[in-house]
Amino acid sequence: MAPKEFVEPGLLEEELRGFVRTVAEIEWLLLILVLLYQVVLGRHEESSTAVLMALFFYTAFVMAFHYAHFYRSLTRWHLAVETWVMIAFITWVLVYSGRLESPLVNLYLLVIITSALTLGKLITLLEVALIAACYVFLGSSDAAREIFSIAFISTLGTQLAPILLVAYVTTMLSADTRSALSRIKLLSETDELTETYNRRALLAILERMLNLSNRYGHSLGILMIDADSLKDINDKMGHEAGNRLLKLTVKAIQDQLRDTDVLARYGGDEFVVLLPETSSKDCFEVAERIRRAAEITFTNRRQEAITTVSIGIACFPEHGKEIDVLLEKADQAMYLSKNKGKNRVTVYFNA
Repeated sequence: MAPKEFVEPGLLEEELRGFVRTVAEIEWLLLILVLLYQVVLGRHEESSTAVLMALFFYTAFVMAFHYAHFYRSLTRWHLAVETWVMIAFITWVLVYSGRLESPLVNLYLLVIITSALTLGKLITLLEVALIAACYVFLGSSDAAREIFSIAFISTLGTQLAPILLVAYVTTMLSADTRSALSRIKLLSETDELTETYNRRALLAILERMLNLSNRYGHSLGILMIDADSLKDINDKMGHEAGNRLLKLTVKAIQDQLRDTDVLARYGGDEFVVLLPETSSKDCFEVAERIRRAAEITFTNRRQEAITTVSIGIACFPEHGKEIDVLLEKADQAMYLSKNKGKNRVTVYFNA
């Protein structure tokens, strides 16, 4: 069972910032392409003025949106609004540069690529529908064409086919890339045997949780859990049996945790549980439930053993405010539990 993903709001915003940078680069590319068209092929004074006006207002929009920071926090809706403005800008330019005969008509592909990379399949499909409506609008000025005629519909389908293909391919590649990155991230943060977080991931999550607890004045409990019987079972029954014991212990611990709690393998036979917004008293109650649940009669090849865990508790802020201090105190409390005979829970201040 893979660990529940812990997502800090700041990480989501950082991902959105990356998307915003990508969108900004595509927007500047769009501006450059329209400007090059105007310099090289723009001929008619009336249309030239209209295109230059669109360039001016769109440039002002891009600079305000990306550099004025007039919104408090980033959301995907900001990216969606940018793609809609891109469509409006491209459509305006096409009206004054030959409509569907314009060499700039393929600029709509930039919108589709932007949406597919940042907004997902559903929004991209809606963008395709909006662009199709723009194609109908741009083609409706031709008196020789009837909008509902077979010829017009066939032509429209031919023109939209590349857009649909790009939308499909880009969204699939984007989804596959995100899936692969998520898998790599999961493997780098997960203990292979128990499928819990590893020590590296634990320290990163603990740092974020401490920052949030400190910011909002919340408590944070840390349980250091040691599997008392692992060494004996490894020696008497073999490492395969020891591995099975670790999995059973993990299952017993997970059954007592909330969705917001975090379990990680800290060392060979040691585990750490993070309990956000949990007082010392509540931590003790959770630890006692874990201790009782982890009392397992372990059988392997007709050999039988009773397995137990020893648990130490340290809490933020009463036992410390730094990661190393809290982990050290939880570890000291856990070793006191072992020295007192194992299979017990000790809170640090009682040590």
